[in-house]
Amino acid sequence: MLKSQLSIDLDPVYSRRYDLRFIFVFLLFIIGLLVFAGHLVLLQFLQSSHLASLAEKQQNHLIEIEPVRGAIYDRRLRPMAFNVAAYSLFANPKMMKPEDKRKAIYHLSELLELDPAFIQERLNRNKYFVWIKRKLSVDAAKQIRELKIRGLEFKRESRRHYPNGELASHIIGFSSVDNEGLEGMELVYNSMLKGKPGQMYTLRDARHNELMIEKDIILPTNGSSMMLTIDETIQYIAEHALRAAFTKHHAKSASIIVMDVKTGEILAMANQPTYNLEHAASSNIESRTNRVVSFVYEPGSVFKVITAAAALEEGVFTEQDKVFCENGSYKVANNILHDHHPHGTLTFREVFEMSSNIGVTKIAQKLTPGTFYKYAKRFRFGTKTGIDLKGEVNGLLKPPSVWSKTSIGAIPIGQEVTVTPLQMLGAMAAIANGGAYMQPYIVKTIKDNNEKIVKSVEPKILDHVISPETARRVTEILVGVTEKGTGKAALIKGMRVAGKTGTSQKVVDGKYSHSQFFASFCGFAPADNPRLAAIVVVEEPRPSYFGGTVAAPVFKEVIENSLKYLDVSGDSLEVSIR
Repeated sequence: MLKSQLSIDLDPVYSRRYDLRFIFVFLLFIIGLLVFAGHLVLLQFLQSSHLASLAEKQQNHLIEIEPVRGAIYDRRLRPMAFNVAAYSLFANPKMMKPEDKRKAIYHLSELLELDPAFIQERLNRNKYFVWIKRKLSVDAAKQIRELKIRGLEFKRESRRHYPNGELASHIIGFSSVDNEGLEGMELVYNSMLKGKPGQMYTLRDARHNELMIEKDIILPTNGSSMMLTIDETIQYIAEHALRAAFTKHHAKSASIIVMDVKTGEILAMANQPTYNLEHAASSNIESRTNRVVSFVYEPGSVFKVITAAAALEEGVFTEQDKVFCENGSYKVANNILHDHHPHGTLTFREVFEMSSNIGVTKIAQKLTPGTFYKYAKRFRFGTKTGIDLKGEVNGLLKPPSVWSKTSIGAIPIGQEVTVTPLQMLGAMAAIANGGAYMQPYIVKTIKDNNEKIVKSVEPKILDHVISPETARRVTEILVGVTEKGTGKAALIKGMRVAGKTGTSQKVVDGKYSHSQFFASFCGFAPADNPRLAAIVVVEEPRPSYFGGTVAAPVFKEVIENSLKYLDVSGDSLEVSIR
């Protein structure tokens, strides 16, 4: 029995089968080992750099550190724009369960006033990071944190804050959520205000949770700060008066500028309609347009001051020379020119006090087109003032070579010529400043984040457009306009005021309208030692449309209150604007 069993165990066929199985298993093991070894070699030598890069990206997270945008101040260092702490909400949809997403959609749509469909679309993305809403207030961020919704996180940033809302909106402008200037000073000096971002690498785990372990950090360079020439108080005075007139006269638009005649500094600049800088996104382009540099109009009788200055400077007329004003009707080529009130013989001075179109045309005819054009160019009409604001336009001043036969009866009285309010004010301020035309400007200094001055603007004389003596004589004529002529509504008690009214027809479809006008007043005070010049332009006032009744009262209110604020009186000779 034992022998029989032994013969079975040693059966050659059985032994061969056993050996084949062993060899098969061994070969499988060897093949598997070679495959794993080959894959290991592939990973180690051919894909090591790529895999190491992936691992580093998973573990290292680059965070951009936002710089603080530079603040904007008025001339007395009162803040007009600065950054405040804010938190931007983002989500990690891959970490969120369906119930987390439902909870987020329900609460965030109410807290952030967002469309639930918008939030749902964001949370359904197959990403580790999606923005929900940028630049939230500290209170809003606190409310969201209290919800304790998995997958919602915050990034600390800052947002632009404009403490005065509408005040000086057309000067300051605004910036985007990404710290880029879009309008006004925010745009013009964007590269200096925004600074340079820094960056920081932090470690995070496999679930993308921040471990708050810093590897490398480059600190941001905060933006430069800016001090404007604007005075917040005078800006408020100007905006308050302009808004009241804009509403009272049912106007389409209105603009005002206040300038220091000695330096060219802009102390106030405003337009209606306007907008709130805190809600700039909801404004329209009409309300954001800075009309004082971007819109042109025919100035009408205010432009007559150029004719007066040219005639006196050239010695063609004296103040007492007589001019026959044709009793209100005068033919120039094939055009009949009229005065609002018929006049007979007036002195040169009275022609401007009464704003006689016929008298001014006769004076211009003696000057000749070439001489008048020379002075208009000298007063820088048809040329940008060069103020540091975006959107300034040239206006239109035609050379005599393209004048028609009737242009001599139109351009000297403010027709067939277009100006910006700033150009007209610059010319009037030159007369107030003894003939010295000052460069208008709106930025005084810019300092970097170390308080080092990187830009400083000083008063600059661009040209001496007329002699001081001629400027004095023109000033006396302009005082007569406010005391005896069309500008009586601009008078300030206890002070002599110089200025000129303007009432000009709008051009509609190529023709002068008989129902749409520009009412304006431009002047300065005190006339004996000018400190402030201002211009007021009101578009399409109703029912009254004369410059003397619509614009002059605004000038009076603004200049009177501004001079009181600056402690300047009619007999105060040496008061500087600080």
